[in-house]
Amino acid sequence: VQLQASGGGLVQPGGSLRLSCAVAGFNFKLNTVGWCRQAPGGQREFVANITSGRSTNYEDSVKGRFTISRDNVKRTVYLQMNNLEPEDTAVYYCTTVYRSRDYWGQGTQVTVSS
Repeated sequence: VQLQASGGGLVQPGGSLRLSCAVAGFNFKLNTVGWCRQAPGGQREFVANITSGRSTNYEDSVKGRFTISRDNVKRTVYLQMNNLEPEDTAVYYCTTVYRSRDYWGQGTQVTVSS
């Protein structure tokens, strides 16, 4: 199982970024895939996920600002992040569960600062 995240960077408060996660090694279209993040000195926390049926779930602080989506042909999951806040600064990881094991990508850094 491989999860390759990209799209992070430095953005000002109120700005936007779109993260992408390319996946391989499992039947992507049948799996729930999601994003978690870990801020400096903090624990890894859930951000959002999307099921095979395209149902979505979001952590409360990102509802209305972040949108998760998937492209089963490209085997990619996206996280559109709008109206970013300094508190969103973290390393963002793409994640999935496959055969009862958790898998994480290498992470992409998002920094929100003026």
